[in-house]
Formats: sequence, C-alpha cells, structure tokens
Amino acid sequence: MRETLLKADTFTNAPKVSRKTTTKEEREVIAQQQEEEHKEAEKLAKTATKGAIGRWWTRVQSGPNKVTFAMAVVTLGVVYGDIGTSPLYTMQTFLNGQGGIQHADREAILGVLSLVFWSITLITTVKYVLIAMRIDNKGEGGIFALYSLIRKYGGWLAIPAMLGGAAFLADSVLTPAVSISSAVEGLKTIPVFEPLFRENTNLTMIITAIIILLLFSVQSRGTESIGRVFGSIVMVWFGFLAVVGVFNLGNDWSVFAALNPVYGLRFLFSPHNAAGIALMGTVFLSTTGAEALYSDMGHVGRGNIYFTWPFIKIALVLNYFGQGAWMLRNQHNPALENVDSLNPFFQMMSPGVRRYLAAALSVTAGIIASQALITGAFTMVAEATGLNWMPHLQVRYPARTRGQLYIPVVNGVLCVSTLAVLFLFRDSEHISAAYGLALTITMITTTVLLAVYMWYNRHKVGAIVFSIVFLSIQIMFFIASMAKFMHGGWFTMLLTLLILMIMVTWNDGTKIERSQRRHMKRKDFLPALEKLHGDFRIPYFADNIVYLTSDSEMKRLDTDIFFSIFADHPKRARAWWAVSVQTTDEPFTREYSVENFGTDYLFRVKIRLGFKVSQSIPAYIHQIMHDLEHTGELPQQKSQYPKLDANPGVGTIKYVLIHKALMPESTISQRGALSLQMKYAIRHAAGSPVKWFGLAPYNPLIEVQPLFLSTRRPPRLKREANNLRQIESSEDVLALTKPTAKSSAKSSTKPAAKPAVKSEKASKPAKTATAAKPDTTAKADNSVKPGSNAGKQSVAKPAKQGSQQGAEAKSDRASQYHGTAKSGGSSRQSTGQRKSQ
Repeated sequence: MRETLLKADTFTNAPKVSRKTTTKEEREVIAQQQEEEHKEAEKLAKTATKGAIGRWWTRVQSGPNKVTFAMAVVTLGVVYGDIGTSPLYTMQTFLNGQGGIQHADREAILGVLSLVFWSITLITTVKYVLIAMRIDNKGEGGIFALYSLIRKYGGWLAIPAMLGGAAFLADSVLTPAVSISSAVEGLKTIPVFEPLFRENTNLTMIITAIIILLLFSVQSRGTESIGRVFGSIVMVWFGFLAVVGVFNLGNDWSVFAALNPVYGLRFLFSPHNAAGIALMGTVFLSTTGAEALYSDMGHVGRGNIYFTWPFIKIALVLNYFGQGAWMLRNQHNPALENVDSLNPFFQMMSPGVRRYLAAALSVTAGIIASQALITGAFTMVAEATGLNWMPHLQVRYPARTRGQLYIPVVNGVLCVSTLAVLFLFRDSEHISAAYGLALTITMITTTVLLAVYMWYNRHKVGAIVFSIVFLSIQIMFFIASMAKFMHGGWFTMLLTLLILMIMVTWNDGTKIERSQRRHMKRKDFLPALEKLHGDFRIPYFADNIVYLTSDSEMKRLDTDIFFSIFADHPKRARAWWAVSVQTTDEPFTREYSVENFGTDYLFRVKIRLGFKVSQSIPAYIHQIMHDLEHTGELPQQKSQYPKLDANPGVGTIKYVLIHKALMPESTISQRGALSLQMKYAIRHAAGSPVKWFGLAPYNPLIEVQPLFLSTRRPPRLKREANNLRQIESSEDVLALTKPTAKSSAKSSTKPAAKPAVKSEKASKPAKTATAAKPDTTAKADNSVKPGSNAGKQSVAKPAKQGSQQGAEAKSDRASQYHGTAKSGGSSRQSTGQRKSQ
C-alpha cells in the first residue's frame, strides 16, 4: 500500500491513552488509602489485645458498622440537617394552630411535648435507626434499595416503592425552600435588621434565592468536602440547641412529665385541642428528617449514624422541652398575645448576642438541612435508574467512595424547582403549608416494604406488630397532613404524581422494548456478516463501525445492531464493533475484554471503568483497536489519506447509536403507546449518551429503528384501473392475473354456448369497434370448428350486433383494458346472440 500523503501526527493533538493504567494523582490517592488502612489495621491489632471491649471494637471497625471521627463529622453535616431545623418551626406551627400562646395552657404544652418526644422516639429511633438501617442493599439505604431486596416476593411491591420514592423526591424540592426561608426570616427578629426587612418586603425571598443558588452550585464538589465544613457547624448547632434548651428549662423540671405518653394521647383527643387531629400534622414536622437519614446511609455508613444519633436526639429533646418551659412561663404575658406568627425558638432568647448567634446558626442549619435532602435525592435517582424506573443519567463521583455521588441533571432540576416553589409561595409560612404531606406517603410505603422484608425473613410476628404500630401512627400523620391540601399541599401532591408518572411510563416503556428485543447466536449472524464483509461490490461505509449497546453479554449480538448493518444500504466495514461500558465499585478500574467469534472483522467489547474514571470512550476505543492490530487479531487498516487521530494502523471510525420508534401498525394499548412516547420525550430531555461518552466531536450517527411489536394486518388495497371503473373485489384482481394456461384448462369445461362467443372473438370482425384482443384460449376449444357453417352462422349476427353496440359506446372505451373488455363486451355480445336466435 502506498505511503500516506501527510504525517498527521505532527499537525494534531488528538487524545491518546497513556502506557500506564493510573494517573499520578490516582496513584497518590491509592497509596494514601493503603497507608490509612495499614495504620487502621495496626490500631485494631493493638486494641484487640485489650480485653472483651477491645475485641468488640475490633469487630465493629472491621464490619459495615465502622466508625471514624472524620466520617462522623461528615455524617453530622450530611444526614442531620433536615431534622436539626425542625425546632425552628414546629412549636411555632403549634401555637398558630391553637390560636396563640394565650390559649396554650399546661395541658396543651405537655401534650404536644409528649407527642413530639414519642414521635421522634418511635419513628426516627426505633423504625429508622434500629430497624430500617439494619436492612441495606450493599450498604445503600432508602426505599429503592429496600425494594430491590424484596421485589422477588411480588410484582405489586413496585407500586408502594414507586409511590414512596416519588413522594420523597417531591418533598426534596420543598425542603431547601422551607428550611432556608424560615431561617432567613429569623433575621427579622433582630432589632437592627427589623426596619430593613419592613421596608423591603421581598428581601427575605431575595436572600433565600441567593443562598439556594450558591448551595446547588457547590454540589459538584461532593458531599465529603461539603460535609466536613457543614459537619463542624452542625456540631456547634446541636450543641447550641442543647445549651439554649437547658438554659430555658431553669428550675422548672416539671415539664419532663411529658415523657409520659398519657399526656399526649389525652390532649390529642381533648376538646381543648383547637387543632383537633390536625395537631398530628404539626407533630410530624419534628420527624421530617428521618427518611433522609435512611437514604443517606450509603453516603456516610451505618456505624457513623449509630455513633452520632444519641447526641442528636438529646439535643433535640432538650431544645423542645426548653421551648415548652418558656411557653409555660409566658402563657399570660400580655406583650406576646398579639405577636404575629410567634416563634418560641427565637423569642426565648434575649435580643442580645444569643439572638444574633441563633439567627446566624439557623441560616447555616437551613442550608445544611437542604443538603441532606439533596444528597438523598441523588441516591434515590441513582437507585431508580438501576431499577429502570428513570432514564440513565450521567453520574459523577466526586469523593473516594461510590456512595457519594453527584448527578448534574438532577441538581439542575432540583435547583430550578426549588426556586419556582420559593417564587410561588414567597415565604416559609405558605411553603410549610405544603411541606410534609408527601413525606407521610413515603413513610407509609417504607413501613409496608419493611414489613414485607421482615415477613419473608422469619420474623412474621414482628412484621405484624411492626405494621400495626407504625401504620396506625403514620396513617394518622397522613390524615392530619391532608388538612394542608388546600393550603399548598396540592402542590406537593402534584409534584408526586408528576414524578410517579415518569417512573411508571419509563418502566412500562422499558418492558415493551424488552419484549421486542431479540439476540442472535453466532451461527445466526456470522454467515450474513461474512458474505457482506467479502462483497466487494459494496463500498465501505467506514473502516470501523462502533455500536454502543447496553447489552453486556459477550457471546451474542443484539438484533438491533445486526439489522442496522443491513438496513437500507448495507453498512460494509473492515470491522464491526459492539461495545458496552460498565461502571465498577472500585474507583480507578480500567479493564476491557474482547470476543471476536473466530473472525477478524466482528468484535464484542466490554469496557469496565471505575466510578471515578472519566468515560472518554473514543480514546479507549482507539487503544483497543491498536492493541488488537498489534496482536494480529485485527488486520492492518492502513489508509492513504490523513486522519485526525493520526493512528496509522487503524482506519476511520464511525460511531452509531440506535434509538427506537413505535410502528403505527403495532397492536398496543393506548397506555403502552403513551408510555413509549413519554419515554422517548424524557430521554430526549434528559440528555444523550453522545455527551456522556464524549462522542459529540466525532459526529456519531443517531439511527432510528422501528419498534416491531405484534402488528395487525391492514385490509387489502383495491386496485383501480386507469380511466375505468373501480375493480370491486379481489376476485377481479385474480382474474386479471390468471395465466393463460389455467384459463385454457378452465375453458374446456364450459358449456358449448360460451365457446361459440369466444370463437366469434377469435374471428376478429373488421367492424367491431371494441378493441378487444383475441382470446387465444378459443383455439383449444374443439366443440365448434371455426370453418363450419354453424360457426359462420353463429359469428355473423353477433358481430353485427357487437358492431352496432360499439358505435354507440363512448370514445374512451377504445383504450379499454383487455380483461375489462372481456368481462363487459362478451356479455353484450351474448345478449345480442340470444336475441338473434
């Protein structure tokens, strides 16, 4: 082969892979991690020699409940933000529901404190910390991880899982708005800022919007770096909650009588309870961070949550009871009777330094609360993607652990949605009216799934008791929260239904597509590909055609790829490639495997990349081709002309991605068709693998193939003759297309009278105006001889009659189709013959 016309490598800097499988930074991270693990192992070995406690600690640090001080700090910042902001608005909502502090007597205050304490104890501590967190899927928590463990027990379990996940994601939109805005509104209680907020009514909303934008902009750095900063602040925040609570308790320790659950139950059904059953909706606000706690387990580890939760709960209880003691002392304070939206949290602090500190810390805590729900939303969407309930989105892993992830599309959607909620409701009072309603649905569905898991894992009695206790409490929460529906709860439910619709339609669409997907074995596809590969009449479409597929099976070929090669004009190539990409649990994996089916032109490639590795597929494809060319598995593809990648041994590459489109003839229900249409629309909006895999600069071919489902047979078309009458039935079509031999065979069985007519046509009189061609089948009819007198007599008169009829016919009959003339003209001649006889 001739030499190339240009040494392209001197003019291009196309990306190439290194000879090493890890970068310098990655090697440093791995070395540091190994050193930390070595030090930890030495420490555990020393601890194991210190008796029973030492051995127990060694077992804890060697299992899934491992605890480290650094990750414990991260846990404070990532997990507890939402539940840590509950004291900001729970008691405020309670006083508003009772008509003001002057109507909240000792019975009411002790009753609500009792309900709050036992709700936190039962829902958060018992249900989530002690029970739910023991049920994980490879370290991951949340409702989707739970469902993946039990879905084998029944298809109906997908319904509560989808509903609960959709409700959680809907509430994730409201949490940043309500947490941050309520904290920012605390600045109004500071005398210095009060005139400023009074003059600028939208100032709170503007400050909240700026904070939300900043919060979502730093998500790409990962929860580990954010958690370290937030964790220290949260530690101070919960310490502040505990200190303020103890300070306001004073010497009135009688408030701890509320630890008796009788006070809560008595007040809930008391006629003095102005809010009625809706009081449980207020109490529910104290537990709103519990579901996020379970979802974020994969980010920080179960052991770190176990280690930090006692500190969190003590701080919360002390602060709530401190607010209760303050309300008991100020029940008859006339200065507080007419205060609009009285907030005990800020009012129980003097206007001095403590209130400034409380306002600053509350704003920070509101930001951290939002962080807890954002990271939980990332986890939920990633798990839904794994279940094929949501589109495959680009996922990044900013930290060293796979549990800490970042999804750009979800981050953008959450940011825009949170700002929309803020501008729609404008302040925390109206946002809180919608807040919490959807989360009660998530808690109920999680309880159902946990009970199913317990039932099928030899804890049937426990499952029954668990279901009765927690479903009764949470259904009461839901009924009470429904009072918020007309005051903003409709918005959360609308969001829940929208997300649920996305999940259901994506799931249905995926099932429909998979019902059509077929795979081919080697014996099925190799003969056709081998013939196309050697067919020199067809020019090359490209030297290499690379198909990206989600099918990771190495011994078969997807029919979509096979028919794409042969669709329209066959795509002949020197080599065809079917490539799948898998993400591993290790951070820096770079591996690939190849199956060539015994050929040098078809290659099935599986690329395995660590979750921290950039998925730059074109560079890795070039490396694989170069490796196979070096080993002789791929013939050299030298080209005379220059290429951008400047690889002399590998020819041109064309990337192909296949999308599906529904055939209009498919026999599919309206729901199925709608599901497919919505799935394609969602996939278009969510982004394309072209961007994720770095294919955009290489001009990939996006090919649409029909989705072949069971199709209905449409009715046959009716053929219409040129400038003549419409053919009425399929029998006419068959008559037009009969071979002459068959017509001859049939004519021999006809009565004698009919052949006489055909013999007349065989004589072809000169005066016949009908331009009917002679019927050669008459020659085979021996019933009447053409030369006999009978034949002449039978021909003469009909010919004259036919001539007269032809003169009366319209001129456009002259170009009549011979079969039509045969069926029309013969009948007229037969009529004339009968008249003459």
